[in-house]
Amino acid sequence: MTTHKVGYLIGSLAKGSINRKLAKALVRFAPQELEMSEISFKDLPLYSYDYDADYPPAGRVFKAAIAAVDAVLFVTPEYNRSIPGGLKNAIDWASRPYGTNSFTRKPSAVIGTSPGAIGTAVAQQNLRSVLSFCNSPQMNAPEAYIQFTPGLITDDGEVTNDSTAEFLRTFMKDFHVFIARVRSVLPKDA
Repeated sequence: MTTHKVGYLIGSLAKGSINRKLAKALVRFAPQELEMSEISFKDLPLYSYDYDADYPPAGRVFKAAIAAVDAVLFVTPEYNRSIPGGLKNAIDWASRPYGTNSFTRKPSAVIGTSPGAIGTAVAQQNLRSVLSFCNSPQMNAPEAYIQFTPGLITDDGEVTNDSTAEFLRTFMKDFHVFIARVRSVLPKDA
């Protein structure tokens, strides 16, 4: 039984983010073969190619954390019909300088929640476009746009709706299968 290290990025920097609650639920539902760890990007300055010759410590730590995992899970809200600026900045740090993209051949999945009826559909499509450019194989199905209602997920990540809990459990099982499939043809160190 192979264990895969999965780093997850929470698109919102807010401590009380509903996407942070969703991330906690996903960690609870992850199969035992997935070793989940949050990769924080809150300390990153705004990316500029002026840093490419000598990344600051926060940039080096972040880039190394992405490089060290087998797959990446993005749990993101939607800001102004796109991904949050902080998340895009983090992706820029990990994918630069040219030729050192930490997302290359790294399996990824995208999920998010918002109070709106279409969840985070537009943000996820924007993020998928960025990840495609970064050469990250993406789990395209099931798509996961979670409409957040008060009490749906507790602060500890307990899901109070049975059908939502089952969907999230299946999503994580499918992500595990996807990671294993991608890694079978694209080994991490190849």
